[in-house]
Amino acid sequence: MKGEQIQLMHSPTLNTVIMVEKVLQEAREIIKISELKRRLPKQVMHSTLLQVLDYLQESGKVLITTKGVVWVYRPPAELERIKQKGLEI
Repeated sequence: MKGEQIQLMHSPTLNTVIMVEKVLQEAREIIKISELKRRLPKQVMHSTLLQVLDYLQESGKVLITTKGVVWVYRPPAELERIKQKGLEI
């Protein structure tokens, strides 16, 4: 392995994931990734932020579109409340 370099990808910490989640939840609108970076209380590397956003999208918490990122997750209790208030046809 002499002369070979192994490049490890940096994994986001739980604190980083929670920080991004909180900013997206509070935004209540579609925001661009550049705006998301500005709103974060701490700087996050771009590649790390993209990893967090990929994870959040795979887990169904955000939707990433060409216009930006939006928080879409609703807890089960809230969904049940919405269903009960819904109009039955």
